[in-house]
Formats: sequence, C-alpha cells, structure tokens
Amino acid sequence: MNSQVLEKLHEILPEGSILLHEPMKKHTTFRIGGEAEVFLEIEDLAQLQQVLPLLIEAEEPYFLLGNGSNLLVSDTGYQGTILHLSGEFTDVLIRDNLVTVGAGVLLSTVARMAAEKGLTGLEFAAGIPGTIGGAMVMNAGAYGGEMKQVVKTAMLMSPEGDLMSVSGEDMAFGYRTSRIKHSKDILLSVTLELAQGNRDDILTTMQELALKRREKQPLEYPSAGSTFKRPEGNFAGKLIMDCGLRGYQVGGAQVAEKHCGFVINKNQATAKDVSDLMKHIQQVVQKETGVLLEKEIIFLGDFE
Repeated sequence: MNSQVLEKLHEILPEGSILLHEPMKKHTTFRIGGEAEVFLEIEDLAQLQQVLPLLIEAEEPYFLLGNGSNLLVSDTGYQGTILHLSGEFTDVLIRDNLVTVGAGVLLSTVARMAAEKGLTGLEFAAGIPGTIGGAMVMNAGAYGGEMKQVVKTAMLMSPEGDLMSVSGEDMAFGYRTSRIKHSKDILLSVTLELAQGNRDDILTTMQELALKRREKQPLEYPSAGSTFKRPEGNFAGKLIMDCGLRGYQVGGAQVAEKHCGFVINKNQATAKDVSDLMKHIQQVVQKETGVLLEKEIIFLGDFE
C-alpha cells in the first residue's frame, strides 16, 4: 500500500484498527488463506465514509469481509485492503415486528434474538454462519426460507459515501444473488419485517432445523458451506455423489462423506488443494452428466 494512504488511514482510524500482514485463515470458516496486506476494523459510518473514497481515489484494491463463511483466500493472501465492519455495525434494534440490524451482525444471532421476542420468519437462518451483510449479498436461504421474504428496507452506501434507502423489492434478490452482489454499494443495515408467533414453537422449529443440519452436514470440519450452486432441476451434492466422488481428496481437501455438496478442510488443506479439488469435481460432473457446476464460494487473491 502507498505510504501516504497508510498515513491517512492512521489519521482516520484509532490505534489498533489497522493490522498489517494479517493471516486470513483467522477470518474464514475454511481456516485457510495467506496474509492480507492491510486489514481494517471499521467501527462507524463516519470512518467508512472517509476510508472507502480514500482507497478508491488511490486505486487501492479492497474487499468487504463479513464472517468469511463463503470465502476461499489464496495461499499467497490478498494484495489489498480488507474492510471489516464492527462497532455500530453490530447494533440490533427490535421494535414490535421490525428488526433493524447492522451489516456486521451474525444472521444466526438475529434469528435467536427474534425468536426470544416471539417473532417468526427467520427460523431458516438459525444455522447459517454468515453475517447479515453476507446474507444480503447472497440472498442466503435454507429449508424453504430466504432473505428476500423478510427484508423491508436496506440502507446502502455508494462508493462515494452517499447513503440511500432501498426497499426489499428493489434489492433484486434472486437465487444466491442480489443488487449489491453486482454493484459497489455497501450494505450498512437492514430492517426485517417479521410476524408475531409463539416463542416456544419458534425455538422448537429452530432446534429441529439445527439438529437436521448437524445430522446431514459436515459441521465438524472447516468449510465454506455449499461449494457449488444448485443446478436447475437437480442438486450439486447428488450429482457429485452419483459421479463416485464421495470422499475424493486432493491434499488436505476432501469431498465430505456426510454431504457431497461440501468441500471440507479435512487435514490442513491449502487454498490450492480446495481449488484443484473443485476443478476436478467440475470436470468429472460435466463429463459424466453434461452439467457444469457453478461455484458458490468466492475466491479472493491469486489462483492459477
């Protein structure tokens, strides 16, 4: 990073908010990844409105990090700046059936808080490991529910620092996509519209879904969740299993035996192990079935 930019960052951010050569394996659920050149903790809107235009003007590459639950970082790391939202971006406010939550809050935390207030609609999210920000980018969903169903409004910030309130309808949610997946806008907070329900029934449903997850998904190993998007009219995991790839391994990366839709970090896998395994899966499945699996995981950094 340009030394002048780094100097300006020190003027904007408090001591301890700027980390250099930060190991990204500490910040992804895969527990894989080299060092980020610069890692910034952003605690409030004023900081973000100064930092982002500074990076853009200096043409410094940046990446907005949530919980790192859908991310594979290269073994050589990321030659750019990681922005991680904390502080006021982890606030939650519940009023009647409306839940306003910052982009840095874990989706599972919001689901539990809503359940305790007897609010229904987020049961599907109880076991999803990402933040609200990541969930909005990907329109996260499970067990018949998705973010699209509960978003009332979202507060976004443009790269220039301008704020805009966007309705749920205008978020352009689709299968694992949204308006902000294809723009440079950053989600600051979202207001969810839930419904009144029975607290005990909601908590029971969440416990049942959590049990189902533990039984069917390899949660005992580091991973980034579903590795590939669901092909139309089929399931990625079934195609991979039918092609005889259950348990197939490249280095320390493995197709999970419990659920073939997951690639896991079985034994100190590298990013290259995971990437090579994913390429092999794509080649075999396409050859055997004619279906080209599209990766769901975001790749960050340099890959061959």
